Amino acid sequence: MKHFFLVVLLFGAACTQQTQKEQTTDKELVAEETPQEIVMKNFQLLVDSANVDGSILILSKNTFYSNDFEWANERHIPASTFKIPNSMIALELGILESDSSMIYWDGKQRFMDRWEQDLSLRDAFHLSCVPCYQEIARKVGVDRMIEKTNALNFGKLIIDSTNIDQFWLTDDAQISQFEEIDFLKRFHEKELPISERTHEIMNRMMIIEQDDRYVLRGKTGWSDSGEEHNCWFVGSVESDGVFHYFATNITPAYDTDISEIVSIRKEISIKALKQLEIL
Repeated sequence: MKHFFLVVLLFGAACTQQTQKEQTTDKELVAEETPQEIVMKNFQLLVDSANVDGSILILSKNTFYSNDFEWANERHIPASTFKIPNSMIALELGILESDSSMIYWDGKQRFMDRWEQDLSLRDAFHLSCVPCYQEIARKVGVDRMIEKTNALNFGKLIIDSTNIDQFWLTDDAQISQFEEIDFLKRFHEKELPISERTHEIMNRMMIIEQDDRYVLRGKTGWSDSGEEHNCWFVGSVESDGVFHYFATNITPAYDTDISEIVSIRKEISIKALKQLEIL
């Protein structure tokens, strides 16, 4: 009987030690998986020198870098960054077959001359043709747009029959820089509910530039609510099979030249990526 109790005690102690070891391991895994956050003063210098307000957010190797994490957590109008999920939905539903499918100009005057032509999906994406994507949204329709955007989990969207072709340009849509990066990360890790074919097309279509060292993918965005301009540049850098993600959101300062904002959002993002030696 004594031997029996001794065996039970030893077995119980061993189980306790194993459980404690497993718990410790679990804690270590959680610690490893939770990204660090590092404040980058150099990013703030980039923002200040460009005479804008806002935040640069970069996720690289499980670490977030930003000059303003509070700003990065705030939601803003997604504007043309919504062209990423909008393109995915169009491809998934067969509204457009590929990035070479044509969207035909109706001959009406448009806000930008460069939009007044027939455009492939790829060209419409990179020229950020608002009327092209409004046409796509109308073809998707309210019910399917709600279903697909809910499945993609792209920010917080309010969609109905009154705003189906403009919700991403108004306060009816909101997304943060963290959410933009989360969406892009889920895309590249193939966690979005889209086909392999759609993934391949989007992966190709989103390329801005590439060389033998890296592939830069991304999308700009710009909304004007009447009270403020809200500007985006979001994307990823693929290097040696590793993905790094970025989302920049800025607004002009009181004396910023609005005509320069188009280039500023990209320039400060690229400089920040270079500071981290990602580019």
